[in-house]
Amino acid sequence: MTAPSPAGVRDAARRIKGAAILTPLLENEWLNARAGGRVLMKAESLQHAGSFKFRGAMTRLSRLAPEDRARGVLAYSSGNHAQGVARAARLFGTQSVIVMPKDAPALKVAQVKAYGGEIVFYDRYTDDREAIGEKIAAARGLALAPPFDHIDTIEGQGTAALEAVAQAEASGASLDAFLVCCGGGGLTAGCATILEDISPKTEILIAEPAGFDETWASIRAGARQKADCSATTICDALASPMPGAITFPILQRRVTGGFSVTDDEVLETLAWAFKYLKLVLEPGGAAALAAIYHGKVRPSGGTIAITLSGANVDPPLFAAALSRFG
Repeated sequence: MTAPSPAGVRDAARRIKGAAILTPLLENEWLNARAGGRVLMKAESLQHAGSFKFRGAMTRLSRLAPEDRARGVLAYSSGNHAQGVARAARLFGTQSVIVMPKDAPALKVAQVKAYGGEIVFYDRYTDDREAIGEKIAAARGLALAPPFDHIDTIEGQGTAALEAVAQAEASGASLDAFLVCCGGGGLTAGCATILEDISPKTEILIAEPAGFDETWASIRAGARQKADCSATTICDALASPMPGAITFPILQRRVTGGFSVTDDEVLETLAWAFKYLKLVLEPGGAAALAAIYHGKVRPSGGTIAITLSGANVDPPLFAAALSRFG
């Protein structure tokens, strides 16, 4: 298999059933009024390890041959995939080694350690995390669990959309659009793959941090573009240098709109979500909500689903958001 498939997403759903949380699809009357349509929020912030990444990690480990899984796994991640892999490895009783940027949020570092992960730090501005990870994996005989550009990971992430469509239908809604927080494109590609099969009329949109909106730039250019990795963003979970080789063709075919959000827009959204949704979100996990809240994407009387994709925010940053916008 060279590309993710709807059948693969369904297989992933069977594999993670009982291990992953069936997260709720939330709705808020004040957000609907502000947006001018119905907004359904897939709350992956309530997933195990605080993000959708557990879906892909669990799928990847479940598909490894038992003898390969027993030797352990290696992942490279700014934190959410790291936690997902560390937790999945613990459930399977195997070791995990995580290559993380040395400036990763302290909460994410602490959580990886709590799940039993061994951390190797790198400098995100000067080092190549993939090269570091591949060298360690080869030396120690570890299986790789890439954060977004792997079929197992992509299909695992796509289970979020599979659930969301069923939940929307149960509430009497069909999805006109699906807006995804986008970094390397694993979640978007997985959701697009299954939506093309079960809800082909649903438009796929992406939300990215300002300065790291290279996925939409790549789609417009017709070729993968690289972000300026010297730039900074509070949306660390979405600060991927470029879309993946596997994810990009899917995104190029299916994504019809891209929207960028600034740090301040995201911080204001974190405060709003806390006050009115009673949810804690991390910056990257709130990018899609920020695009809705700040009027960059409007349902125009229709129904749009969005991902609330992570909750792993450092307390000082969250306190700053509440202090400024609370």
